[in-house]
Amino acid sequence: MNRQELSQKIIDTCLEMTRLGLNQGTAGNVSVRYKDGMLITPTGMPYHLMKPENIVYVDGKGKYEENKLPSSEWQFHLAVYQARPEANAVVHNHSINCAGLSILEKPIPAIHYMVAVGGTDHIPCVPYATFGTHELASYVGEGIKESKAILLSHHGLIACGENLDKALWLAQEVEVLASWYLKLLSTGLEIPLLSKEQMNVVLGKFHTYGLRIEE
Repeated sequence: MNRQELSQKIIDTCLEMTRLGLNQGTAGNVSVRYKDGMLITPTGMPYHLMKPENIVYVDGKGKYEENKLPSSEWQFHLAVYQARPEANAVVHNHSINCAGLSILEKPIPAIHYMVAVGGTDHIPCVPYATFGTHELASYVGEGIKESKAILLSHHGLIACGENLDKALWLAQEVEVLASWYLKLLSTGLEIPLLSKEQMNVVLGKFHTYGLRIEE
């Protein structure tokens, strides 16, 4: 895809994220790898008002185009691309259940085999840092090495993938897992977990599992 097409795909992904109930208002942001950096949503602009020309190019050193302001979270998007060479898209949102679980500062353990969608046996929760800071980007860079989806304490979710469709699919899957886990926690009962051995079997099978789409 050229820049115009990628920019439109970012906007379409933002609108779909809202339609799916994964985001509210101008919260959240979306990017794709482009050249030596990325294309990312602008700061503070409602998704339905975005046009391809509003999408901002940020190079690999963090320099962005004149007269444009990228999302305040551009630093952690770059951190994801640096940590995961195979990732070409990043989705960040404040989905209700993921954000709720992040407030409890809890990772999602092996409550269900679908936890393996992130590529490990749990969905990590990285420490809190103020939004838009290098400190938060540093936490994200470390956490995303462990899993393609991570919770940000007192904040929300980040998911990455080979393309925007796969990143958004992953974000939706983790939101479902978070909703289950919150419901289980509310019972006050001990929650049975799958063993490491059981999850390792699933992780082996997940090499060929996931969203299948034409590029």
